[in-house]
Amino acid sequence: MIFSTSLFLLYFLPAFLICYFLLALIPKSWPKNLFLLLVSICFYAWGAPLFVFVVIGSILADFFLMKGVAGSEGGKRKTLFWISIFLNLGMLLYFKYMNFFVDQFNDILSLFGTHPAEWTKIALPIGISFITFQKLSYTFDIYKRRYAAVPRLQDYALYILMFPQLLSGPIVRIGQIYDQIRDRKAQENSNERLIGFYRFVIGLAKKVLIADVLGVTVNEIFALNSLELSSSLAWVGAIAYTFQIYFDFSGYTDMAIGLAKMAGFRLPENFNFPYISTSITEFWKRWHITLSTWLRDYLFLPIAYSTSRKLPKERYMGIRTDKLLYIFAAAVTFLICGFWHGAAWTFIFWGGYMAFFLILDRLFLVKWMKKTGRIPAIILTFLFLVIGWVIFRSESLDFAYFYVRRMFLFVDMPNDIWLNSKFWTMLTIGIFFSFWGGWKQIEQWSEKLFTKPKSGIVILFGVLAILLFILSEATITSTGFSPFIYFRF
Repeated sequence: MIFSTSLFLLYFLPAFLICYFLLALIPKSWPKNLFLLLVSICFYAWGAPLFVFVVIGSILADFFLMKGVAGSEGGKRKTLFWISIFLNLGMLLYFKYMNFFVDQFNDILSLFGTHPAEWTKIALPIGISFITFQKLSYTFDIYKRRYAAVPRLQDYALYILMFPQLLSGPIVRIGQIYDQIRDRKAQENSNERLIGFYRFVIGLAKKVLIADVLGVTVNEIFALNSLELSSSLAWVGAIAYTFQIYFDFSGYTDMAIGLAKMAGFRLPENFNFPYISTSITEFWKRWHITLSTWLRDYLFLPIAYSTSRKLPKERYMGIRTDKLLYIFAAAVTFLICGFWHGAAWTFIFWGGYMAFFLILDRLFLVKWMKKTGRIPAIILTFLFLVIGWVIFRSESLDFAYFYVRRMFLFVDMPNDIWLNSKFWTMLTIGIFFSFWGGWKQIEQWSEKLFTKPKSGIVILFGVLAILLFILSEATITSTGFSPFIYFRF
């Protein structure tokens, strides 16, 4: 089930909130949690009726494995830990990457004139990447004794399956939410629910009114061939996609955070004006924050630490050891990050592209950017990102090369793409709201708006949210809906 559909907005959501708010009148928390868990299972089963049993089975296995890890020592503890790791990674590799591996194997066979292996394509279950990373974070945290194992199966299942963030995050760690699962009475009040409502509607408007409008034109431009794609149109398509993916994904995050807040939960923020970044390093501190911190804590730092024990010297090949460690760890981490996003060479190349600029930042680029001034640094970083998103959006490396090359050839081609006023209006609005956080006062005000707003502001934004909700629903009714971009991952 998709948030931006009439089915969800007019039937599922109102029914859920009415029942949930009635249960909130009961002093104990377990009826609400049990109801939320059952609703979450039904929500996921709506789109993946068979795979929901696989997810539930993996949750059962993880729950008992990690209870065993928490209550054991030595070799048994390590064995149970690795069983959990292999189960989770095995599920991800099979469902998400097996088609890719078989295709690569068949490509190799074709080089030798051998018939390709027969293989029935596996459907990609939605949300599997986010579910797996969330479960892996729990496995690592329990094994490292950062937190105690969750004692109740119902609570652990709710942590994994809670429907607002189930499909595309934010990636929540057990330490961020377990206390709220047990008790969130302090956050269950009309003020928090109203804030949650307008946060949800802001995300809905981002998706429906901006991202989807841009997406129509982006799809048309990226479908053009070499005889139709001019350089100017290539730039328009690349820039439009840059804002489409931001408003699409951050829109989902706003909706997830808003839904959770209406139920009394506070999920971690996932975006903070990423396009005002002055370097790719800063971009990854502002974009998909829960993923970048996951990669830092569970991949980058362990890789750097394990490698450091093998490089005790201060310098190698004239380069400081700490820089070599960063180069190696960043390269491995972001190649994995790219592959996590999708089973295609374009995603792997995109991960390498990001790693390349992170390494340059570490070596000299950040210092050089500071000398140019903040605005030139933002513009140059944004240019790097636009090219990166072209690679990310492309169906193949050949097309990515063709598209980026066409951007810089400055040639004109005849085509039938009509850039109407609606497209330009939404693109302008997208640009404005992406960059207005460049003013420190706006960034600080935005943070307070969603945490501790004044009562008058809450009421004003509540009225604005109702208007945006009506406009968004009218748009969905007239044009239909499109799935969130990150549902592919």
